[in-house]
Amino acid sequence: MTQTIWIARHANRLDFVNPDWFLTAQRRYDPPLSEDGIVQASQLAQRLKKENIKAIFSSPFLRTIQTANQVAEVLDLQIKLESGLSEWLNPEWMSETPEKMPIHELVTLFPRIDRNYNSRVVAQYPEIGKTAFLRAGETARRLVGEFSEDILLVGHGASVLGATMGLVGDVVETEIKAALCCLIKVVRQEARWVLELNGDTSHLAQVEEVIRFN
Repeated sequence: MTQTIWIARHANRLDFVNPDWFLTAQRRYDPPLSEDGIVQASQLAQRLKKENIKAIFSSPFLRTIQTANQVAEVLDLQIKLESGLSEWLNPEWMSETPEKMPIHELVTLFPRIDRNYNSRVVAQYPEIGKTAFLRAGETARRLVGEFSEDILLVGHGASVLGATMGLVGDVVETEIKAALCCLIKVVRQEARWVLELNGDTSHLAQVEEVIRFN
């Protein structure tokens, strides 16, 4: 049995480009994509256009939904919001549980969101790093156990790392890479998972020089 799991990190975010955005934002810990991030997400969608992806799962944060939506439009798929793929709910980054856009507003902006899908794992604030990685790993394993076709997971730096390690294990030859809008490809070969792409950014016209996680 073969199955391909694609794992992508969201594209560039507005507060990385304009840090002052945070000072007046309504939802400080839920920034949207920046203008160049929207371009990156579009390039990711074109990269995945010919792949046999049958379902898209996204963290419920705005930047991941925007990234996933670009792919969903190209592949004509719904977006399933999965809390288990959320950002690392790090109290050093966030002073309280991050406020996110209400679901009714999200569905209005992104009609491809599947209202009937319920998260398989729910992220709980606050988290230490180990908890966040284990949570994302559990999410990936539950999703591949339930959905047997090729799927795409769209997350954040920590949840991309956690989801990948949750499938391939903690013994790999190279460090997992999680640059903005990168792409990871993990393939099931019989009873094991093989890492075939590690943080690929060849689809992007512009990539970050220093990988940032918060």
